[in-house]
Amino acid sequence: MMANEIHLELLLGKTVLDSTGKAIGRIEEVRASKQGEEWIVQEYLIGYAAILERLSAWTVGLGILHLLGAHKIHSGYTIPWDKLDLTDPNKPRLRCSLDELKSLSQQPEDAE
Repeated sequence: MMANEIHLELLLGKTVLDSTGKAIGRIEEVRASKQGEEWIVQEYLIGYAAILERLSAWTVGLGILHLLGAHKIHSGYTIPWDKLDLTDPNKPRLRCSLDELKSLSQQPEDAE
């Protein structure tokens, strides 16, 4: 395995820490694109909303939550690949502030 390669299955479920060491969520999904023969990670999804996306159940899941009375749903973030420090894959850390991340409640594009 090359130095810049990490097995994604080992990252799933890992808790992401912010710059102060506070847990902000677990890696639940990874978005990548194929470039030639390689897959290149574009972003990581963390939090409960990421679980719904991982299960391809975003629209249905949100509908059920609204029926149950949840009006403001925010429980996840999208982390661009270059904003996550994986120097220690067992303890991934943000390279930016939490304010710089996109909320999953503002996504996904295909949920509309």
